[in-house]
Amino acid sequence: MNTKQAYKHCLNISKNHYENFPVASWILPRRMRLPTAAIYAFARRADDFADEGDLTDEQRLTELEQLSQQINDLYAGSDSSDPVFIALADAVKRFSLPKELFLDLIDAFKQDVTKKRYADFGELMQYCRRSANPVGRLMLHLYGQTDRISLGQSDAICSSLQLINFYQDMAQDYTELGRVYIPQDEIRASFVNETYFNSRRTDGPMILLMRKQYERAHKLLQGGAPLGKSLKGRFGFEIRMIIAAASNILLKLDKETDDLFSRPRLKFSDWLWIFWKALRAK
Repeated sequence: MNTKQAYKHCLNISKNHYENFPVASWILPRRMRLPTAAIYAFARRADDFADEGDLTDEQRLTELEQLSQQINDLYAGSDSSDPVFIALADAVKRFSLPKELFLDLIDAFKQDVTKKRYADFGELMQYCRRSANPVGRLMLHLYGQTDRISLGQSDAICSSLQLINFYQDMAQDYTELGRVYIPQDEIRASFVNETYFNSRRTDGPMILLMRKQYERAHKLLQGGAPLGKSLKGRFGFEIRMIIAAASNILLKLDKETDDLFSRPRLKFSDWLWIFWKALRAK
């Protein structure tokens, strides 16, 4: 398989998975679309090893360790017949993508297999540092803007997006994967317990607990928002679209008082508002 075919394979993967946030979309600068699809295909595979199918925890960790070895082999210059790694090798070479960012992602997926609860918000943010922030940093390497301020703003946005995904997937994470991504100390302080997650209970204490989570995610998102203006052209517009979409989802979550465990979906009218918001924020 040649590089062009490998990138096409990665694009198909990115198009066949539902995301509330745009992935390798037409908005991105053309030179970034294919490498973004390769990065997404890699992350999607790691995520599937950690979450999907009927593998045992031991088998999941074995698959993820093999993925780490493939990354090490890639950076050592070894050839691969795997289309994802053919495309990824091209992207790494063209954009000098740091190896540790890929290894951090894999490490986070390994943690998903072994760690099901988080004692406090600091512990959760350490997870986000490896599960979400590397993706934003890789994107900045593709764009060519990797100063300290931009990287910090990207980390804030990506951590917020990760947290928002947790809030959307609370029911699925608990029932299918046995995971709770709400800090345990805050759950206890709110007089909430795991029966709430098991029965999808929505009442005053749960609403107050989740509104605290939404407010914190919103502050993180706004802390990183200047990145959407410092990045020029289509990539900056893409970032502003993502920020507007995330803000819209947080608003939907905050307004939900009947079932905090339901997953909001962005409608066509929402995307029109998001497009206008991103355009106006330039």
